[in-house]
Amino acid sequence: MSQRYLNDLLRSLTGNTTQQYIQQKVIEKAKELLSVSSLSVSEIAYQLGFEHPQSFSELFKSKTHFSPTEFKKSFD
Repeated sequence: MSQRYLNDLLRSLTGNTTQQYIQQKVIEKAKELLSVSSLSVSEIAYQLGFEHPQSFSELFKSKTHFSPTEFKKSFD
């Protein structure tokens, strides 16, 4: 399956590009981990495959308008 075919297929099924779809799933998993886990934001970032926690924090904030720390604290 080519990258273009996958992107076209996902766009027709979900309305999102492959990158948008993957980011959406990463944010969903991050929210789950941040809300129920005692892991630190850095540990969650590494668990989700980010090499740098800062990259995770930037993506999370751009998609949710909250920092991971702010989101996590709302469940304390």
